[in-house]
Amino acid sequence: MTAVMAARLQFAFTIMFHYLFPVLTMGSGVLIAVLKTLHLLGKGEVYADAARFMARIFALTFGMGVVTGIPMEFQFGTNWARFSHVAGGVVGQTLFMEGVFAFFAESSFLGIFLLGEKRVSPFMHWLSSVAVGGGAVLSGFFIVATNAWMQHPVGYQMVDGRAELTSLWALLTNPYLRWQYPHVISGAMVVGSMVTAGIGAYYLLARQHDTFGRALVRVGVISGAIFSITSLMPTGAFQGETVAHNQPAKIAAMEGVFATQRGAPMAIIGMPDTERKELLDPILVPYALSVLAYGDTRAVVIGLNDIPDDEEPPVELVYYAYHIMVGLGTIFIAIMTGAALLLWRGRLYTTRAYLWILMLAMPFPYIANEAGWMVAEVGRQPWVVYGVLRVAHANSTNVSGGMAIFTLLGFMGLYALLGMLYLLLVLRVIAQGPASGAEAHA
Repeated sequence: MTAVMAARLQFAFTIMFHYLFPVLTMGSGVLIAVLKTLHLLGKGEVYADAARFMARIFALTFGMGVVTGIPMEFQFGTNWARFSHVAGGVVGQTLFMEGVFAFFAESSFLGIFLLGEKRVSPFMHWLSSVAVGGGAVLSGFFIVATNAWMQHPVGYQMVDGRAELTSLWALLTNPYLRWQYPHVISGAMVVGSMVTAGIGAYYLLARQHDTFGRALVRVGVISGAIFSITSLMPTGAFQGETVAHNQPAKIAAMEGVFATQRGAPMAIIGMPDTERKELLDPILVPYALSVLAYGDTRAVVIGLNDIPDDEEPPVELVYYAYHIMVGLGTIFIAIMTGAALLLWRGRLYTTRAYLWILMLAMPFPYIANEAGWMVAEVGRQPWVVYGVLRVAHANSTNVSGGMAIFTLLGFMGLYALLGMLYLLLVLRVIAQGPASGAEAHA
C-alpha cells in the first residue's frame, strides 16, 4: 500500500470516529439551553432535570471528542507535512480560533453548568447553558470554515509555494460556507433531537420516570421535526447548488451523471457502472437535477465523461454515500413529522410501536452525518485543497505506508476500547435516570 493511501485511511478512520462525538455535542448543547429556558420560564422542574441529565451525557461526549480530536490534528504534522507547509498559514487561523474562542469557552461554561448550580443565580446558570450550546455551535463554525476553504479556497495568495492569508473576513465569509455550515448544524441538531427523543422513548417503554421521559420526547420530537426538514430544504438544496457551481465533478458523481446533458434528471436510485459509463436501472425525476443545481429546467449539467480522468472522484463511493444520506434524511422527516402529529393529537406517549421506532432510530442520524461528510471529502478528490493542492502531493515524504498502517492498527484498537467505555458510561447514566430537583440542590 502506498504511503498516501495509508495516510488517507488513517485520517479517514480517526476523523470519522471523532465526528461521532461533536455531532452530538453540537445538537444536544442547543437542546440543553432549550430545556433550561423552559425551566426558567416556569414550565416545570422536570425541564431542569432533563437539562442536568443531558448535560451529563454532553460532558462524557465532550471529553471523548477532545481525546479523539487531538491525535487527528497531530496528523497534520506527522502524515500531512506538505499540506501543512502549503496551507498551514490559512487553516491554522481558523483552527486556532476554534480552540481559543470556542473550545475554551465551551469547556469553561460547561464546568459552571455542571458544578455551579448552587453557587450562581438561576439566571447565570441558564446563561451558562446558553454559552455551552453557543460554544459547541461556534466550534463547529470554525471547523467548517476550515473545510470550506479546502473546498473553495478564497482570501489567500501563493508566496513561494505557500498559501498566505490576505483576508480573514474573506475566509470567514466564504461563499461555500454560506450553506455548508447551516447544513452541518442542521444535521447535528437531528442527531441531538433523535437521541433525546429516543432516550425519552426508552423511559416511557420501560415505564420509568414517566414525566421526565415525556419531557425528553416532547422537546426531541419538536426539534427533530423542524431540523429534519431544514436538512433537506433549504440547507441541503442550496448546498447542492453551491457544490454544482464550484465542483462539477462532485455533483456528477453524487448523481451518477456520465453524459453531459441539458435538463438533467435526478436519480432516486440506480447503480453507477464506471466501466460502461452509465447508471444502471435508474429511477429518474425529469429535469430535477438541473433545477436543483442551477434553478433552471434547461440548465446543462456536466457529466463525468467530460471530466479529466485524473480529476474524477471515486464515483461509486460518492454516489452511494450521497444516496444513503438523502434516503435516511427522507426517512427522518417521515419519522419525526409523524411523531409530531401524534404528539399534537396527544397519542404519542401511549403509542408503544412509535416509541419503539423513536428508540431504535437513534443510531441512524449518525450514519447519515458520516455519509454526508464522505460525500464532501471523497467527492473533492483528487484535491486536498480544491484546484490548489492534490492529495498525492500533500503527505509527509518521510512516513512510509507501513508506518501509517502500524499506527492505524494502534488507533483502531485504542478507539475500540474508548468506544466501549463511552457506551458503558452513557448506558450507566441512562440507567441512573434523572436527578430530581431536590437531589440536585441537596
